Amino acid sequence: MGLRALALLLAAGLLHTQASPPARSFQLDYEEDCFRKDGAPFRYISGSIHYARVPRPAWRDRLLKMYMSGLSAVQVYVPWNYHEPLPGVYDFAGDRDVEAFLDLTAELGLLVILRPGPYICAEWEMGGLPAWLLWKPDIILRSSDPAYLAAVDSWLHVLLPKIKPRLYQHGGNIISMQVENEYGSYYACDYGYLRHLLGSFRMLLGTEVLLFTTDGTRAQELRCGTLQGLYATINFGPGSNVTEAFGAQRRVEPKGPLVNSEYYTGWLDYWGEAHASTSSARVAQGLEDMLQLGASVNMYMFHGGTNFAYWSGADFKDQYKPVTTSYDYDAPLSEAGDPTDKLFAIRTVISKFQPLPVGPMPPATPKYAYGRVALRKYADLLDVLDVLCPSGPIQSQFPLTFEAIKQAHGFVVYRTRLPRDVLDPAMLGAPPHSVCDRGYVMLQQEYQGTLERDGQTTLRVTGRAGDTLDVLLENMGRISFGANISDFKGLLGNLSLDSSPLSNWLIYPLAIDTAIQQGWPHAAPPKSSRGGIAGPAFYTGTFETPGIAWDTFVKFPGPAVDKWLQPGPVLALSRAPADPLCARLSAACWPSQQHHSAGAGGGTPCPLAALPRPTPFQQDPHRQHRGHRINTGLPTTSITSCWGCGGGRGLMKHGGCRAPGKGHTSWHGLPELLPSSGARQGLC
Repeated sequence: MGLRALALLLAAGLLHTQASPPARSFQLDYEEDCFRKDGAPFRYISGSIHYARVPRPAWRDRLLKMYMSGLSAVQVYVPWNYHEPLPGVYDFAGDRDVEAFLDLTAELGLLVILRPGPYICAEWEMGGLPAWLLWKPDIILRSSDPAYLAAVDSWLHVLLPKIKPRLYQHGGNIISMQVENEYGSYYACDYGYLRHLLGSFRMLLGTEVLLFTTDGTRAQELRCGTLQGLYATINFGPGSNVTEAFGAQRRVEPKGPLVNSEYYTGWLDYWGEAHASTSSARVAQGLEDMLQLGASVNMYMFHGGTNFAYWSGADFKDQYKPVTTSYDYDAPLSEAGDPTDKLFAIRTVISKFQPLPVGPMPPATPKYAYGRVALRKYADLLDVLDVLCPSGPIQSQFPLTFEAIKQAHGFVVYRTRLPRDVLDPAMLGAPPHSVCDRGYVMLQQEYQGTLERDGQTTLRVTGRAGDTLDVLLENMGRISFGANISDFKGLLGNLSLDSSPLSNWLIYPLAIDTAIQQGWPHAAPPKSSRGGIAGPAFYTGTFETPGIAWDTFVKFPGPAVDKWLQPGPVLALSRAPADPLCARLSAACWPSQQHHSAGAGGGTPCPLAALPRPTPFQQDPHRQHRGHRINTGLPTTSITSCWGCGGGRGLMKHGGCRAPGKGHTSWHGLPELLPSSGARQGLC
């Protein structure tokens, strides 16, 4: 080959190389203290959304509103226990289809910061760890314990291959991934565990993906939560000194981009406490201060959503503090998915640093008043144990925990008999902190009172030898943060009568979800052995939907609040911690316009009739604790059954009640489906 021909070939190769698209990359630049996306300096402005807290038909609406707010990215947790309910049993369908959610973010032009755990906190049941890990009582969670690592490795080998094709380097939109979460706040401080996770992530995802950690700003948190090979970021909220907070990051990462991975736009709510709120002005000012420093920021939360079914977690702050069904978080997008003043204040700040998307912000979802609903008792819980526990009770000399009988969530009935006549009031008691979390005590099917984890642990009772003693034990959510996440449920110690231990227990694990899936409750109520006596019970009601498929709210009138759950005097519902309704809506068909129907998950689509608007309303402006919002996509024309569980928490999701929880309710008067000025608690 002549020199001229060789030169032509080399020139052609050079032109081909120059014409090829550059490789996609997302990297750290330690010289310029920034991220580089495809080689160019990059800073993200992100917001947190949890797909597990938003019904799938509402995903697009919420993500589009986040995009139109000016966000370039969303931050997403993956709850392990949401996808692996039993060892080796995986669920990625429907609302759990994380791949579909990620693909939707890409379609809408949003980058993703993924947080796959295995521990996530998130105020989620057990911080995302599966309860079945506690079947091995001595397991040490979040450590190098071989039993724990084996379960983690098995999970990561299922999850991470689903994630790898969606990494930015492979043409997807996931720019970075967190390893573990806030590990510096955990007592173990096990670097071997972090190194194991780092190795697993690298093996399953490759060497190019950017991996990071995030922790609080205290020295101890950053000492135990960081590891070489993982970029260290920090968390802090409005009111913090931005310079000092980022100074903490600089002590562990002297170079590289400044990153606040959790900038708190609000806070979570605990049962019995007022709704948390954070000033819009403070949130906006803190955001602006960080952006002026060139920092990348993720706002936690941008849309909080709802803790459906049994997924709300708990904290332990000197006492057990269960999280409410609502995860509104006082976030920029309300629990109903409506833009708030806080959102527009944040959007104004973002507009100072980068162009906003062209077009209007999508409006609040329409809502409709369906009127008053009469509720009638359907059955006392103790009368339907054969339905709720069809396999029959477990016999044990002494009480067994939920974990020992492999009951992850919900309720268990513990039954025994009085061993002797008790003519004078005797003390029925439990050891301290052994009732996890609430025990509703019935003697001869009459309600006697409640035993509580960090509250009342004794009751005075009378009865005859052989009388039936029942304790309905409720799991109110496993602790999701700190050293106490090995949170066993049920009766952890034996009950005693005047210090004499009770024995010979029958233990009924209640499979309420299964009963609902099989069509219970049926039209005809069961025969009851009693009537009108307070105690755990199921209630039914009906209302008609005149062709309207909009969101609504449930408000209970007057003092009809949960007398067993509410601490102290009975309060008006407007101040109650809420969750008194377990709703079940069933009908022959569901509307096809699912963007209006956050809970429409099944049935035959129906043509939507013209929507009359006698009482539409756009958003819940005050957002106080005032009952439930039902966001279900009601059928176009049908009579719909709505049933409240005396067990309180059960949330409707995709047309079915997700088992009761969080307390019991007695109702007086009629609940009303209306545009309440403050009804926000508990998206159904």
